[in-house]
Amino acid sequence: MPDIFIPAPDGGAFSGYLAMPPSGRGPGILVIQEIFGVNQVMRSITDAFAAQGFVALCPDIFWRIKPGIQITDRTDEEWAQAFELFGKYDQDQGIEDLKAALAHLRGLDGCTGKVGTTGYCLGGRMVYLMAAHSDADCNVSYYGVGIENNLDEAAKITAPTMLHIAALDEYVPLEAQEKIREGLADHPRVTTHIYPNVDHAFARTNGRTYNKEAADLANKRSADFFKTHLG
Repeated sequence: MPDIFIPAPDGGAFSGYLAMPPSGRGPGILVIQEIFGVNQVMRSITDAFAAQGFVALCPDIFWRIKPGIQITDRTDEEWAQAFELFGKYDQDQGIEDLKAALAHLRGLDGCTGKVGTTGYCLGGRMVYLMAAHSDADCNVSYYGVGIENNLDEAAKITAPTMLHIAALDEYVPLEAQEKIREGLADHPRVTTHIYPNVDHAFARTNGRTYNKEAADLANKRSADFFKTHLG
C-alpha cells in the first residue's frame, strides 16, 4: 500500500500510510501511531483494518519534529529516540494535524464518509483527545498514556468511545487508572475495559509485553465496535 500526503492545517503536507479494503470502498479508520513512528507494526495494524473492510490511514504525527520516523522497540537507542520524540511532541498542534488527517480520510475516494479513530500508547491519548475535539464518529484507545491528566476534556466527548487499559501498565499506574475509571464512570458515551495481568502494549504483536489472549479480546471488541458505529 502507498504512503500519501495529507495537507497540513497551516500549510505544507505530511505523510501517512494508506491501506485500502479489498472491495475498494468502506468506512474510514484513522490509526494513530505509537512513539516509534509509522513503522512496520503500525503498517501491519493499518493493513489489518483494511482487510476487515475499512479505508485505513496512519499519519506521521512526528512530522514537525522529524518526518519519516520508523524505529522499533528492540534497542535502547531506539527507545531513547522514541522518548525524545514523545517529549518534544506538541499535543495541541497534534490535535489539529490529526483533525486534518481525519478530514482528508473522510474525503478520500472509496471512503463512505463515516470515520473512526484508533491509537496506541501516545496515539491512545490522542484518540481520547480526538473524541473531545473532532467530528469522528467513534473512537477506540489502546493503553493511552496521560488520559488521567485530560479528564476535564471528557464533557466534550459526544461520540461513542472505548478505552482498553492494561491493569499492569508501567506507564499508566494504578493511581492513574483509578482516576480514569472514576472520572469516566458515569459518562454515557465512554466504555472502559481493564485487562488483568497484562502490561502496556499488550496488543503489539511480537512485542516484549504482547499477550495474545488479551490482544485478541481487545481487537474483537474493537472490530465489533467499529462495525456497529461505522457500518
